[in-house]
Amino acid sequence: MEYSYAEFIPILKAISDETRLKIIDMLSCEEMCANDILDEFQISQSTLSYHMKILSDAGIVIGVREGAWMRYNLNKDKAEGLISFIEYITKEKENCICKNVKKR
Repeated sequence: MEYSYAEFIPILKAISDETRLKIIDMLSCEEMCANDILDEFQISQSTLSYHMKILSDAGIVIGVREGAWMRYNLNKDKAEGLISFIEYITKEKENCICKNVKKR
């Protein structure tokens, strides 16, 4: 399978923050509302919203509004795609980019 490096940049940027990694870890177990997530951090609601927007824009988290509440889920398809991509770029393969590098 061929991958586009560019398609994974937003996800990799989104998960390059400790708080966002912890949020993903929390959502790996189950759907959670914003208030439940907020209870685990010493941050403001606006800071949590900022983090959730980055994760949602990257497609790794899906947010659904239920009245006044926001509920979040981990996008398992995106997570599995990221895992596959990391496995792909870290294993030797027939058409590896390293085959084009002149070695000294």
